[in-house]
Amino acid sequence: MPEAPAPTPAASKKKKDKKKASKGGGGGSNVFDQFSQKQVAEFKEGFQFMDRDKDGIIGRGDIRATADEVGVNLSEQQIDQMLADCAASINFTQLINMFGTRQQGGATDEDEVIVAAFKAFADEDGKIECDSIKNALMTFGEKYTEKDVNQFFGLVPVEDGFISAKYCGDMLTGKLKDDE
Repeated sequence: MPEAPAPTPAASKKKKDKKKASKGGGGGSNVFDQFSQKQVAEFKEGFQFMDRDKDGIIGRGDIRATADEVGVNLSEQQIDQMLADCAASINFTQLINMFGTRQQGGATDEDEVIVAAFKAFADEDGKIECDSIKNALMTFGEKYTEKDVNQFFGLVPVEDGFISAKYCGDMLTGKLKDDE
């Protein structure tokens, strides 16, 4: 009676699949696969900026200090909500996981992301301090020049050093209607 063939092909396939998964390829189980290297580098830069005490975890004090520096007024309740959004301590990997989860089920539409970004800088009245948004635009992510920021301010109504978050969001998403 001939011997049954060894299960090598299936075993080899399993090994290959396991190798693929451990390298981050294949099934997309690695949250870092959802983002480009440039995006991950920008997230890392943002994380390092927010981690004020340099302990590798973003906590209440880090959020407060960062918000204060960029001119965003956050209540204790808002900070509590941010911390509650994450089940574990917010280290860099956890932050990327949160971004990945939000991307899958949250504001994936570019328009929603733009509106949410402006709302993040707005005070309770929906106003953004010009100096605060200027600092953010020239410091983080794709850094804009002074000339770029001044052109932006030329497109939006500025009142007493503030701009409207809603106006900015509507303008950039094409929802602003020309009344002329």
